[in-house]
Amino acid sequence: MENRNINRLKVVLAEKRRTNKWLAEQLDKDPATVSKWCTNSAQPGVETLVRIAKLLEVEIGELFSNPLP
Repeated sequence: MENRNINRLKVVLAEKRRTNKWLAEQLDKDPATVSKWCTNSAQPGVETLVRIAKLLEVEIGELFSNPLP
């Protein structure tokens, strides 16, 4: 099974000039957890995604990759 990119968190963080460490501190999460989200080896929960969108000042949809056809 291929590793599909579900979220664009790494890209959005780069666009906003923010780091994984910054996001981990804002969310009071372990930096390793945020790293897993950024590499799509794990996904944040819905409530966390809402918080991330607010912190990064983006619409929640911007955090997701386009679905496959």
